[in-house]
Amino acid sequence: QVQLVESGGGLVQAGGSLRLSCVASGSIFSIDVMGWYRQAPGKQRELVAAITSGGSTNYADSVKGRFTISRGNAKSTVYLQMNSLKPEDTAVYYCNVYRPIQRSDYWGQGTQVTVSS
Repeated sequence: QVQLVESGGGLVQAGGSLRLSCVASGSIFSIDVMGWYRQAPGKQRELVAAITSGGSTNYADSVKGRFTISRGNAKSTVYLQMNSLKPEDTAVYYCNVYRPIQRSDYWGQGTQVTVSS
């Protein structure tokens, strides 16, 4: 089992920055992929960014060049640096661990990010 706890959300003006953090407890395998998803009101949850233990990254087109995902040295922490925030980035952001060998997902409780115009 994996437990995920996010932090760092909040209210920011357009153009500002926030840094989200997610700490995973339990067993983290080296092949696990960690990532961030978001869900805005009335919309489906969507991938924002993901990173493998080897450092390979994947970003949604809407955040490329503005957001940066990284993992801590212990590989059990993942960060999302969000710059040049836009009102359309407003959503609940969820930390995710995907375990390919089990085809299983683990989710955090979510953290609210609100960008005012």
